[in-house]
Amino acid sequence: MCGIAGIISKERQTSVQQEDLLGMVSMLRHRGPDEFGLYLNGPVGLGSARLSIIDLSGGQQPISNEDQTLWIVYNGEIFNYPELRARLQALGHTFTTRTDTEVILHLYEEYGVDCLKHLNGQFALAIWDENKQRLFLARDRLGIRPLYYTQASLGFLFGSEIKSILAHPGIRAEINREALIQTFVFWSVQPPLSTFSNIFQIPPGHFLTYQNEKIELHPYWQLDFSNGFEPSFSLRAGLEELKRLLLDATLIRLRADVPVGAYLSGGLDSSLTTALIQKYSQSRLETFSIAFSDAEYDESAFQQKMADTLGTRHHMVHTTYEDIGRTFPEVVWHTETPILRTAPVPMYLLSNLVHQHGFKVVMTGEGADELFGGYDIFKEMLIRRFWARDPESKLRPRLLDTLYPEIAGLSDSARNFFTAFFKMDLLSTSSPFYSHMIRWKNGIRLLRFLQPQPNTSWEELAQSLPIPEHFSSWNALSQAQYLEIITFLSSYLLSSQGDRVAMAHSVEGRFPFLDYRVVEFASKLPSNWKLYGLTEKWILRQIARELLPEEIWKRRKKPYRAPIHKSFFHSYPPDYIAEVISPGYLEETSLFNPLAVHQLFQKALHGASLSELEDMAIAGILSTQLVYRQFVQNFPHPKTDSTLSIPLKIVRRNSEGTHL
Repeated sequence: MCGIAGIISKERQTSVQQEDLLGMVSMLRHRGPDEFGLYLNGPVGLGSARLSIIDLSGGQQPISNEDQTLWIVYNGEIFNYPELRARLQALGHTFTTRTDTEVILHLYEEYGVDCLKHLNGQFALAIWDENKQRLFLARDRLGIRPLYYTQASLGFLFGSEIKSILAHPGIRAEINREALIQTFVFWSVQPPLSTFSNIFQIPPGHFLTYQNEKIELHPYWQLDFSNGFEPSFSLRAGLEELKRLLLDATLIRLRADVPVGAYLSGGLDSSLTTALIQKYSQSRLETFSIAFSDAEYDESAFQQKMADTLGTRHHMVHTTYEDIGRTFPEVVWHTETPILRTAPVPMYLLSNLVHQHGFKVVMTGEGADELFGGYDIFKEMLIRRFWARDPESKLRPRLLDTLYPEIAGLSDSARNFFTAFFKMDLLSTSSPFYSHMIRWKNGIRLLRFLQPQPNTSWEELAQSLPIPEHFSSWNALSQAQYLEIITFLSSYLLSSQGDRVAMAHSVEGRFPFLDYRVVEFASKLPSNWKLYGLTEKWILRQIARELLPEEIWKRRKKPYRAPIHKSFFHSYPPDYIAEVISPGYLEETSLFNPLAVHQLFQKALHGASLSELEDMAIAGILSTQLVYRQFVQNFPHPKTDSTLSIPLKIVRRNSEGTHL
């Protein structure tokens, strides 16, 4: 795992300055603390900050092909690289390293941009093609690894993180208000936008070429629920194939020249992948989890149960309100975007625990909820569709009690309010956005805090989403799954709560459920094998019952969450809160309505009961103000002097050849 960056100067006679490129790479030191590498060839510069996991001694980037006409920097892992390497050797390619990086380069040499179709992994890569004078950038199918770019007067720049682009002296940060609106409605910025104006992210499953100052962006993969299995495909066959795929996806993700650990949340998904490792490999796992001082969020008893059952050496990070509030600015620095939750903070602390125990790689269970119907939003959608057949029914809304048992204890007025909330747009079942319209309509209410308040609707915003041609023909669950994956999985879960907080401590997460073979197989399964009645992830539970204790595989999903307002307003609130929401600072940023912000924060400060929407507003406002302070107002100058103490490889090419 690494961080990558690069510059293509607009003027061909203008050489990339080593100091500029090294400054960009140095901002990615947390992603790759082991080695730095630069490729400098006149107006072309590529950089890498390496976290060594495969071929520890021989894999320093940049890497070239045999005749040095292709050069690559790369962030990620290709899990099927041994098989690809053998195929390429049979075709006559020769290798100088044991890395998956070099495999990608020879694969590109053989197949061009179609090389991406052969890769099973999580990656962001950059290849400079000297013969074509073309830069080739690509991102993995699900968007596990990030990749950003900008085109400015000085040329084209790219980087694994936005801060590497902003490190160039010719680039300045400006908050993108359209992206801010998306964040408050969809809960994250939607590709290709980023939080900052004129800085874009390559969408998942896309590649980009830059040639003759022209950018071309192309999809090479898209999730498709159109072609399900034939009715004759039996449940037994489905179970056997899913288990085979998931087992292989898990085992190939153990390929590394360093120890591999695992996150263990106490839920079905991480417990299942950890159990597969323990049963079918020789690995002696160490596992890691989060414990909360607030019992409402704590699952440590289930985590310890699984660790004891599997016999792993288990480690926990114990998280308090104070920990979350204190660490929040650090997490915002790494997420580089406003966040409407505090859930990334404990994950940040967890990855630090992993790092402290000497691990660079952990297996995680992300992706199972999206692929197998694990979230409450999918159940809400089914209940509302059933309710819509008899909208005046008094009994059908009671099905919501199964999702939210706390409803039973509500007063009649509170229950009526709750019912009215879920009844919004109840009869709009023909809308392709039916599953998410309540969430997005609720998000629109958050826009009242913005200044000026946007005059937009969730319908207008939804028009920008990449909806496939045959989307309207998909069944209701497939539509809901697709929307959840494109708006939430990559742009928040795998980013702010995944890659960013893990790589902040030089830890690589690996995701067996997001193996593209598992994803494509799951998309073909009948809906009732995923969501059986209101039992989520039903087919996974049938596999898990052979491997996990009954209290785990039968356990109802508990969403991972972290406390919000209690983390900021306790006995000793962090000093930065008063600073970033002061009237003067709100006036300086010009992003929020000072009166609306003051009223909300006074309510929280005085211990009043807050709604979930108000909680999200608090996190969103604080994180946005911190983004402004850290990236617009006080962006730090990158350190590129000898104090970095990291091995540096520099490859220079010119008309006379290559020099190291």
